[in-house]
Order: sequence, then C-alpha cells, then structure tokens
Amino acid sequence: MRLTTSIFLLPLSLVSASGQKKRATGPIFDMYQATNVQDANVHKNASQLHFTLSGGNPYSNPYTSLRLGTMGPLLLRGVNLIEQLAYFVRERIPERVVHAVGAGAHGYFEVTTTTGANYSMADVFSEVGKQTPLTVRFSTVGGGGGSADAGRDLRGLSFKIRTSEGIMDWTYLNSPVFWLRDPVKFIYMTHTQKPHPQTHTINYNDYYDYTSANNESTYQYMWAFSDLGTPYGFRHMDAHSGHTYRAVKADGSWHYLKVSLISDQGIKNHTNAEATQISGEDPEFGSRDLFNAIEAGDYPSWTVYFQVMTPAQAEKFKYNVFDLTKEWLPADVPLQEVGKIVLNQNPTNYFQEIEQIAFDPSHMPPGLEPSEDPVLQSRIFAYPDAARYRLGVNHKQLPVNCPLNPVANFLRDGAMSFNNQGYRPNFVSTQDPIQLIPRPYNDDNHTIWTGGAVQYVSTPSEIDFDLPRIFWRNLSPSDQDNMVSNIVGHFGKVTDMTIKKRQLQVFAHVNATFGQRIAAGVNMTLP
Repeated sequence: MRLTTSIFLLPLSLVSASGQKKRATGPIFDMYQATNVQDANVHKNASQLHFTLSGGNPYSNPYTSLRLGTMGPLLLRGVNLIEQLAYFVRERIPERVVHAVGAGAHGYFEVTTTTGANYSMADVFSEVGKQTPLTVRFSTVGGGGGSADAGRDLRGLSFKIRTSEGIMDWTYLNSPVFWLRDPVKFIYMTHTQKPHPQTHTINYNDYYDYTSANNESTYQYMWAFSDLGTPYGFRHMDAHSGHTYRAVKADGSWHYLKVSLISDQGIKNHTNAEATQISGEDPEFGSRDLFNAIEAGDYPSWTVYFQVMTPAQAEKFKYNVFDLTKEWLPADVPLQEVGKIVLNQNPTNYFQEIEQIAFDPSHMPPGLEPSEDPVLQSRIFAYPDAARYRLGVNHKQLPVNCPLNPVANFLRDGAMSFNNQGYRPNFVSTQDPIQLIPRPYNDDNHTIWTGGAVQYVSTPSEIDFDLPRIFWRNLSPSDQDNMVSNIVGHFGKVTDMTIKKRQLQVFAHVNATFGQRIAAGVNMTLP
C-alpha cells in the first residue's frame, strides 16, 4: 500500500534518503485538528449530524446488528453492537468515596472591595470589579450514588476559580467546622457513617460509638442535627473554608485567614419531616432547584468574606487556630467583605463538566498559603490522589480542570495524555532553559517549629464544649425543639446501652436541659 500523505508528526521538515533534511512540501499533520472538529460540534443538535461509529465512520442504523440471516447467530464483526456493549459497561467511573452525589454550575467571582488586596498579593483580588471565571460543585457528603439530595448531612461547596496565576480551588462545607482535628480519624469516622461490612446497612451503634468517644465532634454533631443539616437545596446555604490559611502580601507580611461565603438568597432549611417527604418524592430536588433557577435567569450568588488574624493575635486566641472543630465567631473575628460569586450558566454536559471536575486544596496562587492545620495538610495529599485514582494521572488536562494560563513543567506521559507539552525538554535543561519567576516573598520566618517528630493525637477537653453550649443557647425555642426531635429519632435506634449512656452524658455535659430532653425522648434517665 502506498501512502500519498504523511501521517507522522514532524517539525516542519522531512528526512531524505541521503539523511539530509529538506523542507516539507505536503500537508503538515495538525495534532489538534480532529479534536477541534469535535469541539465545534458540541452545541449542534442531533438533527444536524449523521450517526457514526466511534471512529467517525458513517453507519446506517444504530439499532442493527450483524447476524447470519434473520434467524442465525450474531457475528463478532458486527461492530455497532459490540462497540455499544463495550462502552455501556464502562460508562461509570469510580464513585467518590465521599461527596458522591452532587450538582454544579459555572459562573464568576467579582472583587467588590479592596479587602482581598489589603491582605494578599494574589492577582485575583487585585482590582475592584475584576471578574474571574469559575465552576462550582455542590454535594452531599456521606451518601452514595442515588442517595437523596435532601438527606441529613453536611454539604460540600467546591469552587474551581481560574485565575491568571493558575487554578485556585476552594473546597468548602456549609458548616464552619468539622467532626475532627486529627486527620487519621477521618477514615474511621467515615466508616461509621457508611454501611456496616456485614449487613450493608447503617449501624447506629457504630455511629454513636464514634461520637460518644470523640467529644471534639460534639459541635459538628449538634450543627448537623439542627435544621441546618437539611438545607433547602443548594442555593440557600453558606459556605465556609473551615481550615485556616495564610494570606501573604508582597512584602512577606501575612495574616491567618478563614473564608466564608454568605448566601444572598438567605438561609432556608427543611424540617426533618419535610426532608423525609421530599427525599421520597423528589430525590434530586437540590439539583433540579439549582438548574431551574439558573435556567430561569434567577442567578444564585454568595458574598465572600475574609476573617483575618495576626500571628500575635492567634497566639492569644481562645481556640487553637489550627483546630478544625473550632469556629471563629464573627463577634470575635469580624467578617470583611471581599467579593461576590455569581452562578449564571448551567452545564451543557453534566458528566464532562461536573462529574469529571476534580479539586485540589493545594491549588493556590502566590499570596495564599496553607497553614499548619493537620487536616488541611492531609487533604492537600488526599484530594489530588483521589482524582488520580478516579480520573487518571492526567485529569488536570480535562477541559473543566485545565488552567487558563500556560502550564509548563516536566510531568509527562501516563494514560490519556492529550497535551504532552510537545517537544520541550522533560528535564531541567541548560540547552532550552525553562523560565522561572522570582520567589514571590520570603517565607523563611513564617513558622518556627521546635521539637522532634512525635506520634500525636489530640485529647478532648472542656474547651470542646464551649461552642456546643453557645450553639444551643443561640437556637430559638422552635429550633431547639426540632434539634431534640431530630436527635431522638436517630439516637433512639442505638441498641448498645453502654454507648447510649455514654452519649447521653455528652449531651448533658453540653446542657443539662438538653441532655434531659433527649434522655426522656429515648425513655432513659440521666443519673
């Protein structure tokens, strides 16, 4: 067979039989011509296109298969059927272990004040009115695929903000705190909220075995069992960084930082009865509510706030600033407006734009840094590693995950690499040296550690009951009633009396009346 057109990728020259290079005179292969053609067809209706097989070959009828006569066996070379079966059983990628169920949209972040620039050199905050495109994914946390949007759970709100200095990923929750401050406990805590290994159903003894033995989780538990644990869809809830970060200026000065996003739609929750009803009638309520609102032009938005603290203030603060179970109350650390996030565009294809999105808490532009929060430190590894497993090592080349600024490094090859950085050296070369930015600021004195490596786990103490007591006192009488009822309905399913008594003592230690009401609700008495 004689080839009339070269299909090999050559750098604008061909090699003759004599070994001398000569100028290419025929067509030069464009690596991205084919993908550009496919991209151009994304927004066309099916009625504008002809059916083809996966290789682009036209095919007359998607329902047909090849067989020996009308009554004979199928033939393996009937590629239409074989191809469709092969794709069908591979449609699902690994489900997220947590945050499996979600919805999402596109929008933008707009700077509305100089607050961000006052504390951080990040370009995304540099100018009032500056807009930066983003994608958000909302999710429940514990439920698996197919679970209801309205179930009692925390909610994730993760934002992929595409700045001029690379991706800035915010992986936030609708709660200002979390269940733990020792990262290895995350695995065990999650296991107690997942189906039991034998029965494959939720085991309430396991659930309360964990919470009663790890009292630092008490505030998060009470928060989740208030009506805040069953928000009205995804638009009517706030988002919080939970973790402490560092905001750094060009001169190297810095502050500890927490970020909160306050819903401009206002907080709106389901009662337990409403959440149970809607979970049965419309399990995808949150996803539908978000999509329909954006489609109708009712664009949801959140106002972004910073809370900042100097290192000297942090040393004297009543809580450890690296403790993820502790909230910085606005009365202690004021909220300062930074900007606004608006969602104004629904995805065209959910799988491509929302299911395949992957977040990495280490993605921060110069001017933002992680703190020594141990749970944040562990997430910096765990999040991108989960994406490498779920999507592949080159998942950041997927369109929804790709930065808007040029990526240039030495991470090459691997499965499904479709932008392998061309012919540039795959090492630090002196022949074609890659350009390096100046070090943005001197971080030598950010933190000074003393002592050797130790195996450490925190010990619950009286300070862990401070925020639960404040939370209980600040609830209205009706909200207190709802929370007690929500807890009784869940806690009442515990059958192990030792665990039940231990958890009741935790409730009573928060507030005697609180403990007595729950004890009465499960037909027990406190000593």
